Amino acid sequence: MSSFSLQDKTILITGASSGIGRSCSVECSNNGAALILIARNEEELQKTVMMLAPGTKAETIIADITHCENLEELIAEKVDILGKISGFIHCAGIEKTLPLKKHTPQLYNDIFAINVISGFEIAKILSLKKYKNEKSSFVFISSVAGMVGEIGKAAYSASKGAVVSGARSLAMELSRSNIRVNSVSPAMVNTPILEKMFENIGEEASQEILKKHPLGIGEPEDVANACIFLLSDAAKWVTGSNLVIDGGYSAQ
Repeated sequence: MSSFSLQDKTILITGASSGIGRSCSVECSNNGAALILIARNEEELQKTVMMLAPGTKAETIIADITHCENLEELIAEKVDILGKISGFIHCAGIEKTLPLKKHTPQLYNDIFAINVISGFEIAKILSLKKYKNEKSSFVFISSVAGMVGEIGKAAYSASKGAVVSGARSLAMELSRSNIRVNSVSPAMVNTPILEKMFENIGEEASQEILKKHPLGIGEPEDVANACIFLLSDAAKWVTGSNLVIDGGYSAQ
């Protein structure tokens, strides 16, 4: 069996109803994983399930992970069905592009709640022996916005920078439990979030962003493939890293 295979691994993925989360779900299933998929939108999540490889074992959780008191109980039920967790990808997130004068404390709270806190809370649950496999891998979706500056993204960039730095600390702490922790930082990827952002900022600003990507805008599967590497045994000596997948964006 290839060291890149996810056969016999159970992977939990948040934000699985669209974009990068949906692509991660599909590509993980194509590589043999069983899946626990979490999202708020039941209809869209079922569309993801329909796209999985034939024969994939998949369980779904419909929940708002920022306001779910019984999330651990829900996860425990799915672990009883599919087996202990070998991998976790935190894809759930929101993006807001607004001038600083329109940033509010509530905006910061909302963005950090989903982009940062909810993912770390799930990691806390999955780090418990009763839920994790002997060896596990956690992957957090960050962004190049956490590394470089962009107009109108103070809150979003701050949250994604927190993902990278927080994941590194988790990597140090959880290594004693045989859990690897890494982050992935994409640039602009062809998702509904990008479409909405382009609508908000207009044609001229959108074209300027496109010019900053030497290899063009990425596709969700480009990010998913990076996540599969980090989840797989091929990355068994990789932890505390931030893998940049940006088509050359940050090289300029």
